[in-house]
Formats: sequence, structure tokens, C-alpha cells
Amino acid sequence: MGGARPLALLVEDEAAQREILAYNLGAEGLDVVETPNGAEALELAADHPPDIVILDWMLPGLSGIEVCRRLKLREETRGVPVIMISARTEEVDRVRGLETGADDYVVKPYSVIELMARVRAQLRRTRAAAVGAQLVHEGIVMDSEAHRVFVDGGEVKLGPTEYRLLATLLEKPGRVWSREQLLDRVWGRDIYVDSRTVDVHVGRLRKALGATGASGPIRTVRGAGYALG
Repeated sequence: MGGARPLALLVEDEAAQREILAYNLGAEGLDVVETPNGAEALELAADHPPDIVILDWMLPGLSGIEVCRRLKLREETRGVPVIMISARTEEVDRVRGLETGADDYVVKPYSVIELMARVRAQLRRTRAAAVGAQLVHEGIVMDSEAHRVFVDGGEVKLGPTEYRLLATLLEKPGRVWSREQLLDRVWGRDIYVDSRTVDVHVGRLRKALGATGASGPIRTVRGAGYALG
């Protein structure tokens, strides 16, 4: 991106809330394109892929959960972090949002200050993940400079959170990482995320790696956490 300001796509149907969020995103140094409509959000993302998406679940017409699913299916927006905002507080809803591809899930009513911290954290991690050396373990190769992952020669498409999770595991193959340690490394200590979120993203990472025929490189260590190899 060079010196360009990052672009945020804000999808929120409540006008007053959208105005508040747009103002605060601008104050954070982001350019903001906004819409109250899910279908229009997909068009905007196709025309100008954003650096981050703040997406309300409950939208008229096309729901936020469906918008997220379609963004994660598209090549040009698969790696864009999505923060989903929802009044749905049940764990099953949070898990559904994450499994659909959201990288973070914020429950209404929320603190705008906390939401901006989550935006900064997602942007910071996305940029950091794009820089660094190549990581290799057995048949897994992570090219951090090109932001690409290969397993046994086949390319694997990962979302930004799964990418950071795999990068952490690749740093020290064989090391057992607790859920709390992974939360600190992948999401950050300044952000509260339920430990169940780690399980969801590990599941998504396993599914992506397994699509290439890899034989389950991520181990679950009962009562301790997860390890690579």
C-alpha cells in the first residue's frame, strides 16, 4: 500500500451508527466507503478491494453473514479481514460468524473505542504477516513476502487469521501452544477474544490444509493446546 491510507468498507444499515463509525474510522487515518446494503457492499468490494471490512450481521436483503461468505470466496477479497458486528450474543451465533469467515466478532452494544482497537489490531497483523522470511516445515511452505502458502507443492488459500495462526505454529514446530498463548500471539493481548475462537480457527486451518491431502499436521494436545507436527 505504500503511503496510501488504508480503505475501510463499512456496512451498517443504522444511519446514526454508520455516521459515528465512519467518523471514528476517519479519525484513525482510514478512508471510508460506506453502505447500508449488503448487495452494494459486494459491488463496492469488487470495484475497490478494501483493507478491512466492518460488517453488520442484520442487514436488509442480503445478510451480513452471506456478504462475509461471498467475500471470503472471492480471490481478491479472501485475505481481507472482516470484523462482524451483531446483536446476536449466543455462542452458537459467534461460532457461526467465525466459521463463515469473519476474523473478529463484536457484540452490540459495543464500545467504539474497543472496536477501533480491533480495527487497528487487524490492520497491524495483516501488514506484519506480509513481511518476513520463508517458513518451512515438512511439506508446508509459507512465503511471507508473497503472502502465499503451499502444501506439498499445492497452494492453499487462507484467511488472514488462519494465516497468522499457521505462521505462529510454523515458528516452532512441535511446540505445544495453549489457547491463551495463541490468543496473545494471533489476536493480541489488548483484545478480548473467547478461547473458543481459537478452536474455530484451528478447525478452519485444518480444513484448508486438509484440502490438499495433507495428513493432519496440527495436533490437539488434550488439556494443553495445539502443536504443529
